[in-house]
Amino acid sequence: MPTATSLPTATFLPTLTAPAESPLAAPAVAVTAAAEISAAGEITAEITAGVTPVPLPPGPFGPRIAPSGGPAAWIAATLPPSVSGELSSTAALAPTPDGWVLLPTATPSLAAPQEAAGAIAAIGEQISAEITPSLPITEALQQPVNPAPTDPAPVPTASVAPTPDGAARSARVPILMYHYLSVPPPGADRYRVDLSVAPDTFAAHLDAMQQAGYTPISFYTLLAHLNQGAPLPEKPVILTFDDGYRDTYENAFPLLRARGMTATFFIVTDFIDEARPEYLTWDMVREMYAAGMSIESHGRNHVSLKHKDRDYLIWQALGSAETIQFELGVRPLIVSYPAGEYDELTIEIFRSAGYWAGVTTVQGATHHSDDLFRLQRVRIRNSTSADELLRLLALDW
Repeated sequence: MPTATSLPTATFLPTLTAPAESPLAAPAVAVTAAAEISAAGEITAEITAGVTPVPLPPGPFGPRIAPSGGPAAWIAATLPPSVSGELSSTAALAPTPDGWVLLPTATPSLAAPQEAAGAIAAIGEQISAEITPSLPITEALQQPVNPAPTDPAPVPTASVAPTPDGAARSARVPILMYHYLSVPPPGADRYRVDLSVAPDTFAAHLDAMQQAGYTPISFYTLLAHLNQGAPLPEKPVILTFDDGYRDTYENAFPLLRARGMTATFFIVTDFIDEARPEYLTWDMVREMYAAGMSIESHGRNHVSLKHKDRDYLIWQALGSAETIQFELGVRPLIVSYPAGEYDELTIEIFRSAGYWAGVTTVQGATHHSDDLFRLQRVRIRNSTSADELLRLLALDW
């Protein structure tokens, strides 16, 4: 009569790619699987996972959120009963206060010798699992694989923002809104004139801010403060450029880099794909990102997102995000609503697509932890002098 057989424990090390704000070294995630065949031929298996954190450098985007505890993960594993195999996977990592979250975009698989194929098929359904970002590993293993959608047009699942600690917070952090960084051409209409800041004026803005003690920060530093109380510098400010005009690369980028200052550029991805001459190229965007600038989404084609249906908004949210991720290797997590137009469904879809916050064109500088998709900004106009900018920065609004 056959006796129970314990198979050796196998440890698999997936290959992971870290995305988000800047290039990071990925932590090592070890998935350990063990199986046993009983005398009656029944197979039992156990899968566990653990994470080895890596140091997170400060970088140009402010403090990082150090991982702790076990990771939430997307893992599918099958274990052959007679041989150990190698789990191969590629997935995207995002840091959260509870550990590293794998963006659910990968389909890991177990490679094994040909003779084990039948055994893999026999036990695959018993020990395969999707481990979702919202559940501990032990609970997630009990969840059904590929549950049926309950909505005819489901919103996409993606990473979540840093978990709030429950405290309500407000912060006065001016978010400056620039557009063109050039002198308007002859005959320009009043909109082009109003949205244009000359390079020498912008240089004066930067110098005035530095002399007054303002420190440019990223949206991620602001969100870490609002969600978890991470410290802010004494006079924080966020610089943003909408639309992705080429003159921001030609004129704003060199002035920022010369002063060691950073900014966020909200780009329109289809315009870059179409190689429109007045907009950035992907090579320009890559150079700016590599130099410490933040690249975020301004939609696919600068069409209003207000009063649009779910499918259209998903196309906008995921289309722009996936294009940026394809071109830069990082996923945008902040959206600037084109023309400042949005509604509640817009917020729902972008949040569900993995975005962490949204910025508006509403004037103001105070932001609240319970309203991250309605961040206010300070509009910078053609007529905004350095002195006027300092006055706007000092307002309590």
